[in-house]
Amino acid sequence: MRIGKRYKESLKTFDKSKAYDPAEAAEIVLNNATAKFDETIELHVRLGVDPRQADQQVRGVLVLPHGTGKTKRVLVIAKGERADAALAAGADFVGAEDMVQKIQTENWFGFDTVITTPDMMGIVGRIGRILGPKGLMPNPKSGTVTMDVAKAVQEVKAGKVEYRLDKTAIIHCPIGKKSFGRDKITENLTALMDAIIKAKPAAAKGQYIKSVTITSTMGPGVKVSYTKM
Repeated sequence: MRIGKRYKESLKTFDKSKAYDPAEAAEIVLNNATAKFDETIELHVRLGVDPRQADQQVRGVLVLPHGTGKTKRVLVIAKGERADAALAAGADFVGAEDMVQKIQTENWFGFDTVITTPDMMGIVGRIGRILGPKGLMPNPKSGTVTMDVAKAVQEVKAGKVEYRLDKTAIIHCPIGKKSFGRDKITENLTALMDAIIKAKPAAAKGQYIKSVTITSTMGPGVKVSYTKM
């Protein structure tokens, strides 16, 4: 992999072996986010759990204190009053069989999140093989299968994120944009870490948090001392 000059220079601004307190780590990452666009700041947490075991899964949702900085396009699959409520709450697209057919026949993906009601899961299931691989399939655990679609839409628009363990026992999650500044990034980081720590499975043994790193889209990762949170 070819490493750019800007990236190499940013590595000289901090100690790669040191774990910094959250605010200091955020400051370093933001100072090194020098791209011409508003870089996303991401959190990466390695956990001491076995992702192959069903009783050691770590997954949840959280509305970040300052959102993610990204406006998500929301598709709601519902009928009647629920559909009306979704529109009133700010959903970008609302429908039922027509939306499912549009995805099936037109390969349409003009949305970032899908929310539906329990009674519509039979219809949504028809496109499960399409939505699943893209991480768009509604799920009760993520709050996207619910009768209160209005609340779900509002939460997504407010900056709700879903954190979940991948196959390598790492959680990857956005915590804002460079334009947020140090304080907002630190508060989002702390809130998400609190949620991850509280989500520790009872079956997890030994050290739960192995490492915490934050990074920008184009910058290097900076280790965070989670014990200082």
